Amino acid sequence: MKLFTPLTLPNGAVITNRLAKAAMEENMADADHAPSDALVRLYKAWAEGNVGLMLTGNVMVDHRAMTGPNGVVLEDDAHLDRFRRWAQTARAHGAHVWMQINHPGRQMPAALGQTTLAPSAVAMDLGALSKQFPVPREMNAADIADVQQRFTHAAVLAEQSGFTGVQIHAAHGYLLSQFLSPITNKRQDQWGGPIENRARLLLDIVRSVRGAVSPQFVVAVKLNSADFQRGGFSPDDAKRVVELLNPLGVDLVELSGGSYEAPAMQGQARDGRTLAREAYFLEFARDIVGIAQMPLMVTGGIRRRAVAEQVVNSGIAMVGIATALSIDPNLPRDWRAGKNTAPVLRPITWKNKVLGSLANMAVVKFQLQRLSQGRGTNPRVSPFRALVVQQLANACQTRRYKRWTAQRALH
Repeated sequence: MKLFTPLTLPNGAVITNRLAKAAMEENMADADHAPSDALVRLYKAWAEGNVGLMLTGNVMVDHRAMTGPNGVVLEDDAHLDRFRRWAQTARAHGAHVWMQINHPGRQMPAALGQTTLAPSAVAMDLGALSKQFPVPREMNAADIADVQQRFTHAAVLAEQSGFTGVQIHAAHGYLLSQFLSPITNKRQDQWGGPIENRARLLLDIVRSVRGAVSPQFVVAVKLNSADFQRGGFSPDDAKRVVELLNPLGVDLVELSGGSYEAPAMQGQARDGRTLAREAYFLEFARDIVGIAQMPLMVTGGIRRRAVAEQVVNSGIAMVGIATALSIDPNLPRDWRAGKNTAPVLRPITWKNKVLGSLANMAVVKFQLQRLSQGRGTNPRVSPFRALVVQQLANACQTRRYKRWTAQRALH
């Protein structure tokens, strides 16, 4: 079965099978914003499930720029021992483990009390929830150079920690995705206007990272196939970015889609309607297969073996699975044994799409918390209950984060 054949990447690295745990935001840092014991236990569960590749949740390249209050940060070598333990545990059964490195740009909660940076001063449009995100400050050339240096440094530290690669996050409405989208990038300089300019920062980061790590260390990119907003980053833009990435030594491109404003990456859970199919970024990926010189991975809604097989049979190299692996970490092992397990969460039928999206993320995090405690998951948990638990945890973690940043500012 093709799902369980190895994949050799352009740099010669070999992944044992075609199933990847796609990134999910764990928000499980310890008091130093390094990997916690709970986070290490969570990756132990996925390692034992025999997935071929694990992509970590967001690791932030700047402690002042967080997607959430309890995220892992890697900007110096102060706690590399904990990162080494994370990598070692995750790799114990032969999987590749790539650190997803990220900067949120304007998608940082106002409650964290930090200055928000973005390509342009365009506020988030989330209806009544818009006030939870401040209007960002437009980045200057020094800010842009700093971000490039931070991505590169984080990649070097990831390699030193024993990870087998990094994934540069340029999707889901985070900073690099904001540069790519004409909705969020209104600049008139060399970083704005045509797609070649909007892609400049991503391309410069990829070149810088590739030049700073060893050849056998994987450099991957996560890219939106589209951001599903009128006038935004389009499938044609995505194709052009892949063409621009082709000569830069990228080992794999993962295609996803959406942002906080249009959370397409969550699939059916965002509105409870059954989608005509899983793998809803697959049609975009098929278009890009013809021009991409690196392997592609598709993530979004995949939970059945037959669908995963359909993905690899269509020429896509890797199948990214997120929610299904939050419910059942042993899914790859079960599929290999011939079982047709297809884990699913309760559908969320709330009218408010943004609240539905937050509830969906909370339900997934609820599963991750249970796995990190060595407990069984509960896919039938009430979305309302999961959201309340998540909001209370967020409030406590936000207070802790603000104390931590205040202490750092004193040193």
